[in-house]
Amino acid sequence: MPISNRILPHLPSLRRYARALTGAQASGDAYVAATLEAILMDPGNFGVCNEDDRLYLFRLLSRMISSLPVSVSDSVSIQPGAVAPFDLGTVPPRVRQALLLVTMEGFPTTQTADILETDEANVCELLDIAFREIAAQAETGIMIIEDEPLIALDLAGMINEMGHHVTGIARTQAEAEKLWSDTRPGLILADVKLADGSSGIDAVSSILSRAELPVIFITAYPEKLLTGERPEPAYLVSKPFQPETVKVLINQALLMSHSEQVAA
Repeated sequence: MPISNRILPHLPSLRRYARALTGAQASGDAYVAATLEAILMDPGNFGVCNEDDRLYLFRLLSRMISSLPVSVSDSVSIQPGAVAPFDLGTVPPRVRQALLLVTMEGFPTTQTADILETDEANVCELLDIAFREIAAQAETGIMIIEDEPLIALDLAGMINEMGHHVTGIARTQAEAEKLWSDTRPGLILADVKLADGSSGIDAVSSILSRAELPVIFITAYPEKLLTGERPEPAYLVSKPFQPETVKVLINQALLMSHSEQVAA
């Protein structure tokens, strides 16, 4: 089978992972492009036929991530008396990689160890560090754009369990724009298709034209938003979703947003 045919099915998940790790479409896709270029330069190095192609691609992507710089703040200055936010720059990159590989991409710890070229015990240590750091994150208001009541309630419950609060739930684009204007949340969780046939993407685009804040899209068809052919979201959750995946991406999005604000 041609190498291109073996790679193509795994490109959406590679893009999803790289974008979530870096917090941006451009930087995430740049890592994926570097991975593909490495294969083009030496096709013989592509995984042998008896090796899992997805595992091989993620391991090569991990090597690219380790060898190329990520634009993340290295430190944050906290004013006396202020609540110290969880700064992504204080967390080693391998901690973030292990967390996303296990919770978002669904790799078991054994395969995550293979991808990161370490042992399983080290991966478990990295996950422990990540969850301890996540637990220390400051409270944020989160807005939900979702037309399915049960899904909206599930998301609201997760947000509250994490120590954040829900600023409101919108079912249409018009409701979403008004809710954002009234509550000014720190993050948005958005479905793609809304109750009246309007688009969650259009609602978010309208909001982002007036403010900068992280957005996580929740969709049954993530591959349609991971083509790399147009401006696309950095954070995607597939339906049906696992609660831990949503929680990790909420924290990742908030952390990257905070790092960007500090850098600015």
